[in-house]
Amino acid sequence: MKISTKGRYGLTIMMELAAKFGEGPISLKSIAEKNGLSEHYLEQLIAPLRNAGFVKSIRGAYGGYVLSKDPEIITAGDIIRILEGPISPVDFTEEDDPAKRDLWLRIRDGIASVLDSTTLHDLVNFKDEGQPDSYMFYI
Repeated sequence: MKISTKGRYGLTIMMELAAKFGEGPISLKSIAEKNGLSEHYLEQLIAPLRNAGFVKSIRGAYGGYVLSKDPEIITAGDIIRILEGPISPVDFTEEDDPAKRDLWLRIRDGIASVLDSTTLHDLVNFKDEGQPDSYMFYI
């Protein structure tokens, strides 16, 4: 399963809004410029997020978008499902082999578990502890 640009850019929009949650509206233009993305493409992605009730639009000279729910409530899974559709590595309903069908179900459930347990708050506050290099070179 591969997340398309719709899912990745949609997650970017939502993370930007989550980072400024409670500070007022943010324009798509500023999000696009900050992340080097197409404003026109972001406009296409914000509509389903607004229709699903995750963002609100604010009109006016200082308008833009705000999250309509707390970042601790919205999960990556919510966003990906809205923009990408159901999470499934293959169309396993056509699978005849029970062992392979079980494999596809476990993969789907594993992906869903990670996405559904990761909130926007988690993503915005992520600290990259980094793994120390396991190789030590001496010269």
